[in-house]
Amino acid sequence: MNQRAAAIHDHLSALADTTRSRILLLLDRHELTVTELCAVLQLPQSTVSRHLKALADSGWIASRAEATSNLYSMTRAELDPAARRLWLLVREHVGPTPSAAHDQRRLHAALAERRTKSQEFFSSSAGQWDRVRDEMFGDRFHLAALAAFAECGWTVGDLGCGTGQVSAALAPFVKRVVAVDASAAMLQAAKRRLQEFDNVDLRRGDLEALLPIDEARLDAATLMLVLHHVPDPARALAEVARVLKPGGRVIIVDMLPHDRESYRQQMGHVWLGFSEEHLRRLLGESGFGDVRIVALPPDARAKGPGLFVATARRRTEAGSFQTRHTGGSERTRPTGEGPQGPALQVRVHKDPPYRRGSTRTRPSRRDAWLPQLRSSIRSRPRRPRDASRTK
Repeated sequence: MNQRAAAIHDHLSALADTTRSRILLLLDRHELTVTELCAVLQLPQSTVSRHLKALADSGWIASRAEATSNLYSMTRAELDPAARRLWLLVREHVGPTPSAAHDQRRLHAALAERRTKSQEFFSSSAGQWDRVRDEMFGDRFHLAALAAFAECGWTVGDLGCGTGQVSAALAPFVKRVVAVDASAAMLQAAKRRLQEFDNVDLRRGDLEALLPIDEARLDAATLMLVLHHVPDPARALAEVARVLKPGGRVIIVDMLPHDRESYRQQMGHVWLGFSEEHLRRLLGESGFGDVRIVALPPDARAKGPGLFVATARRRTEAGSFQTRHTGGSERTRPTGEGPQGPALQVRVHKDPPYRRGSTRTRPSRRDAWLPQLRSSIRSRPRRPRDASRTK
């Protein structure tokens, strides 16, 4: 007898018992404990355990430990093709039997009891759930998990990274983090925090100057409590737009307007917060659109001013290379200009004058009348040469 024949006989032997077939019907779609199986099958634990062992030895089921219990489930994906075909045949004949129908009703009751226990816990713990959850998991786990919304292939800029707290939250979820700060001391602290990550690139640079990042390299950028330290936020945001890819997003967290003048001396704040109107104007002038600003809920333990989060998307036309035709040699034209001058330079080619239906920029009035002037000069009659001058 070959191995295939022996295997099919083993499978037939395992399924020959009606109780085992009933157990497999239950475990085909659900993970159940021995206690739950006993309640559904209305059999003693010793009987159920004996059948579970026989099915496990034959490779039909598997178990996993959870606390003090074992959860059993059917291993349909791991079965060989012959066993899968055999199970489909057995299920077709055992499923419609009265015993199997009673099992399904009792199974629904067992699953409902699971849900009831969970609901009872939340009903009794609703008032103290926040405290219980914080004691078990801390009060920041959900914030750290939100970084998983970032695409795994992204390159993200942590601009004004400080000690690297945001970079540490992003690094596990993205391809690369470029962390920039103007302070050497801050970068040293960030280096110590981020030493376990090999996808974080620390760089020293100033937001208002040329960031140490090439154009259109970042998929997203963050500025966390940075903008109020920047003397010229419009220039800084224009620089952020330069390093973002077209359509890339920026996330800004900063303070709402406040009157705490002491912050200027104590912490070097240049701006006492930003109003929504002010920030929308700054972002719009710097090449951003799709702006959304939301005030963050206050933390009862926090002593500082209220915060907001702003998101915006770099406009495609503000950062892409645009071609403008004006007739002549190549020259460079600034695009995406903000209040502090051009955000970047693009190449522009001068081509022949405008034709109807073309995509070229219409020429100026001077370009329109120059050909007519040349034509009128050529059509004037020439004066006869003075013969005395040619001698």
